[in-house]
Amino acid sequence: LNPAYYTVSGYREPSMDPEPASIPSSAPARTGGLIDINSADTVELESLPGIGPVLAGEIIDFRSRRPFTRIDDLIEVRGIGPKKLEDIRPLVTVGGTP
Repeated sequence: LNPAYYTVSGYREPSMDPEPASIPSSAPARTGGLIDINSADTVELESLPGIGPVLAGEIIDFRSRRPFTRIDDLIEVRGIGPKKLEDIRPLVTVGGTP
């Protein structure tokens, strides 16, 4: 019998299942599987292909001056060219501002 323990969501009773308890995913939270470029944090943005800490900062800096109204606005962010935009286009969405 496994001892009781605390999880991110609170207390969890011991499991009688032979399966190991699942561990919460550390993957970035996404809306409908897409990352909202108007509200994503640095970690979420860095999960996109070709986006590192510097470029994530550029995206956040850009949207602090003017929120994105469409995905194509990313092309105006310093460091994002047509190829990078096409790589991340299917992975992002534009929602409201945080």
